[in-house]
Amino acid sequence: MVYDGILLAILIGFLRKGNLKGFASLHIRFGWVFPLLLLTQWGIFLLQNKYNMVGTISNYVFIAIYILGITLLWLNRRLGLGVWLILLGVLLNFVVMGANGGRMPVSMEAAGYLDPSYGQALQEGYYGKHTPLTDDTYLGFLGDVIPLPEFYPRQQVISIGDIIMNIGIFLFIQMLMVNRPHTFRMLNLGKGGEEHVR
Repeated sequence: MVYDGILLAILIGFLRKGNLKGFASLHIRFGWVFPLLLLTQWGIFLLQNKYNMVGTISNYVFIAIYILGITLLWLNRRLGLGVWLILLGVLLNFVVMGANGGRMPVSMEAAGYLDPSYGQALQEGYYGKHTPLTDDTYLGFLGDVIPLPEFYPRQQVISIGDIIMNIGIFLFIQMLMVNRPHTFRMLNLGKGGEEHVR
């Protein structure tokens, strides 16, 4: 869902006669860490059903990834409302995962809208960072309980945090692509220096 949101935001940015020049001037504190977190998460996804040790520790790794991600977003909060909303969405997902052993609860009822093999895989083993939502689940309403409508190209179940996070991504990308003067003012002031608008 996050990648879909990024592509949609960029497409709308172009339709609004924006461009990608704002990305070139973007300064993200410790930005190089974000790709490492994504790669680590994907590595866990691929290996946790193949190696017992990876599966055993994967929930702790997911929690550590979220803590680092939240910290980095907080350090970059100067970049505007979009980042604040991304931070809020990630934080909500982190809260429900933390309350349920480091895994995101997924409504099996909502998952029924997806390929049947998804629900089966979810119940039989590790499936990404997810776990079935049951009567013992804490804060289940924050889990993946919202199925995307049938007209959406990809079948997914998402959370409230995912929705807020994607709104934040959309606003952040629009700021970079369309509202460039305002963006440069924030970037330059965020560096603790003088205000220079290109």
